Amino acid sequence: MYRPKDNFNVPMHLLVPTYTESKGVSKKTYPTPTQNDLIFGSFKSYGGTEHVQNGSYSIEDTANVETWFNPRIKSDCRIQLENGAIYDILNEPEDIELRHQFMKFKVRRVKGNA
Repeated sequence: MYRPKDNFNVPMHLLVPTYTESKGVSKKTYPTPTQNDLIFGSFKSYGGTEHVQNGSYSIEDTANVETWFNPRIKSDCRIQLENGAIYDILNEPEDIELRHQFMKFKVRRVKGNA
């Protein structure tokens, strides 16, 4: 039986998008975080992910998150840490051992590019 190695002591806000349609185009908007959206989990960045693209070396700000099972967590959601950093969920969250007890997923930070 799976047991997480780390404590779920990192507070995160789950941002579930709402979709609106304007002129036939679907637009995704995220709410401002509230106390009702607070979840706890473990957040491990391990220094990010290294990339070499067109001869340019860069590090992408990624992390692995483990948390309690929550059916509201989907691949189109975002999480926001207490420091204000916002992360997109990259993959479909894994329901570990299909027991509806723990979830695991990977996130990438949302930042503006110059």
